[in-house]
Amino acid sequence: FIFTTAKKDYAEKVLDVLDPKKQLIRHCLSQRDCLCARGCYWKDLTRLGRDLAKTVALDHTIQGFPAQAANWIPVPRWGGDPRDEELLRLTLLLGQL
Repeated sequence: FIFTTAKKDYAEKVLDVLDPKKQLIRHCLSQRDCLCARGCYWKDLTRLGRDLAKTVALDHTIQGFPAQAANWIPVPRWGGDPRDEELLRLTLLLGQL
C-alpha cells in the first residue's frame, strides 16, 4: 500500500514512475482517504482494513493518530538525491518485522 496526503492524480503519476509495471504496489490511498482536521490531512491507518498489530508506516511526518504512534517509523524527507539509501538502511528492520 501507498498512503499519501497527496491528491490522487499526483500520487498516480508518482506510482507510474516507482512501479511502472504495477507489480509492487497494489493499492494507493490518497488525500481523499485521509481525514481532514483544522486544514491538515491525517492518515488513519485503520482505513487500510488491516490488523494494526501487523502494520507499519514509513513517513517523513507522523501524520497519524496518537493511538497509532507505535505503527509509524520516521524517515527523512526525500529530496530527490539518487544516492539516498535511507530505505535500504531499513531493510533489516523491515525484514525482522
